[in-house]
Order: sequence, then structure tokens, then C-alpha cells
Amino acid sequence: MVLVIWLSNDRPIGFSTSDKIQYGEQANMHLHIIDPERRNRGTGAECVRRSADIYLQRLKLKRLFCEPNAFNVAPNRTLQKVGFKYLKTHMTVPGPLNFHQAVNRWMIER
Repeated sequence: MVLVIWLSNDRPIGFSTSDKIQYGEQANMHLHIIDPERRNRGTGAECVRRSADIYLQRLKLKRLFCEPNAFNVAPNRTLQKVGFKYLKTHMTVPGPLNFHQAVNRWMIER
């Protein structure tokens, strides 16, 4: 697993993790804005863009996936805004802290 913490004025505002890593091929990323004041202000897009670049470069990935809850509009919009491509909606457990839910599968390639 790789963890990226998002800071603003040396204060954590969110984080991203990647897992299911197949070095040189693909990985999944997760994203969370923990500071409610930073939501819906474009902060997430910049953090996601930078995190995706880190994962793609450091892990030499061809593809990076993200699966936010299908009914959570903000992360789905953010992924689209930064260049992720929508693949499908399906039921799964997207990460170890999550429950079985409908998610949208997004992908970015390099």
C-alpha cells in the first residue's frame, strides 16, 4: 500500500491510498477529504491529480483505477474532471474500510 497525505499550511486536509498494486501494470486508488471546509472547492481535484501522478510515476503504472460510491457525486465528478474515464457501475467492497456497495469504476491510463 502507498499513502499520500494532502496538506494545506502544514495541516492534513485529506489523503489518498493505493492498493491492489501490480507494479508496472495497475493499481487502485482511494481518496478522502477529511476537512469538511475543503469540500466542493476544487481542492479535491488538485489533490487527486497530484496523487494519480505520484502513483503512475512511482509505481510505473499503465492503468490506475478508482471506485467511489456510485451515489457520492463529489468524488465521481472529481475523477471525471481530472481525466479519469468512466468504465462501469457495479457492486463490490472497494476497500478494507468499506462495506458492500454500488461503485462507479473509473480508470486513467498513461
